[in-house]
Amino acid sequence: MTASVDRASIGLRSERGPILGALMLSTGLIAIDATILATAVPSIVRELGSYQQFPWLFSVYLLAQAVSVPIYSRFADTVGRKPIILLGIALFLLGSILCGFAWSMPALIVFRVIQGLGAGAVAPMSMTIVGDIYTVAERAKVQGYVASVWAVSSVVGPALGGIFAQLDAWRWIFWVNIPLCLIAGWMLLRTYHEKKQTQRHRIDYAGAVLLTIGLTGIILGMLEGGNAWAWLSVQSALCFGVGILALAAFVFVERRVAEPIVDLRLARRRLILTTTIVSLGVGALMIGVTSFAPAYLEGSIGIAPLLSGLAVAALTLGWPLSAANAGRLYLRIGFRRTTLIGMSIATIAAIALAAVSPWPNPFVIAGVAFLFGFGLGWSAAPTLIAAQASVGWGERGAVTGMNAFARSAGSAVGVAVFGAISNSVIAQGAGPGDPDTIIAASFWVFVAVAVTAVLTLLAAAFMPKDAVVERSGEVDG
Repeated sequence: MTASVDRASIGLRSERGPILGALMLSTGLIAIDATILATAVPSIVRELGSYQQFPWLFSVYLLAQAVSVPIYSRFADTVGRKPIILLGIALFLLGSILCGFAWSMPALIVFRVIQGLGAGAVAPMSMTIVGDIYTVAERAKVQGYVASVWAVSSVVGPALGGIFAQLDAWRWIFWVNIPLCLIAGWMLLRTYHEKKQTQRHRIDYAGAVLLTIGLTGIILGMLEGGNAWAWLSVQSALCFGVGILALAAFVFVERRVAEPIVDLRLARRRLILTTTIVSLGVGALMIGVTSFAPAYLEGSIGIAPLLSGLAVAALTLGWPLSAANAGRLYLRIGFRRTTLIGMSIATIAAIALAAVSPWPNPFVIAGVAFLFGFGLGWSAAPTLIAAQASVGWGERGAVTGMNAFARSAGSAVGVAVFGAISNSVIAQGAGPGDPDTIIAASFWVFVAVAVTAVLTLLAAAFMPKDAVVERSGEVDG
């Protein structure tokens, strides 16, 4: 590694340092939100609604995030990154305040949509700005600092969520975001002065509407089938029918508009296609463990929310530890081999999670979750950086947005599929209050997670073999 990638060059003692700090704090907003809510689900359900409804808290947030990411990415290439990330922070702040005042489960679900719209701007814009101001080789080092945010959040998030849940003060899970949003916004306003290479774009609103309708129809059918109505009913057929038709129309429209909301033409490039599929799988895998494991531990053996949260926090602790060192690995052996190593570890952990789930033990789950996150950390960062490095400034927002969209869409659809599996088993058992039923439902959810991990590993195997980073900071392949 050349001297250009030392501490000073990556911005710790330069004008980029404060910007990196602001981006790390902005990322922290999303990182904490990813871990703080799951531990308090039982407390929220007891006050606001039924167990079968809780997957909606995650799915609508992720759906809003998924469909808004491509729109924000297009606007970012037009008006610049700064206005978009500030808008995202503002929406996330508003959604957090409203969630804290929610009076019913439907109200909380609606307010989570606003939060999701904010996250849809914050997460990809942070990654895009990092891609703008640092070279590929520098990003290998910067990734470690960004990963540290997830390390801290993996402990702070579940701990705060568990404490608030045990104190019957779950609303503070959302209100804790208020000072973080205000500080992050102030730091970006003061320190980030971007050099825009903007160009005018036509926003594909038709595509955005069709994508929203399509994903909503599929998710609604998944979560309510066998719950609000029978699987083989008019309502289920209508949801899935509308969803499939809307997605088919979406593909038709995207192939014909000048500037599609999700540029499917990028998928013709093997590197972009495979990294996008891996991101899709990573999103589903993360949500499958972080959303269902806390409820599994609390419902099966009755441990405190704080302990269940810390057990699952091992996943988000393992992730940044490996992501912080992923740069050193892919600079030597390439993106593909690094991703394959990571996904192999994650797949072994996912299979182990399903195997041990009939015997709930927070320490065993923590160990498996750590290994699972460790593998994902070696998969998510290399695939994103490989995709970013393969394009110029004008396409970087779209490519980053496509990657972020894939992860959000994977999480949104994943939580719906896993929720449908869980609800189906619970409906056939003694109910959500029965520990044996919770164990059985969780077992089949974790089996589905393991299958998803295997499919994601297969997608990683098809990444270009020669995708390695050169010293110049370019990507070959």
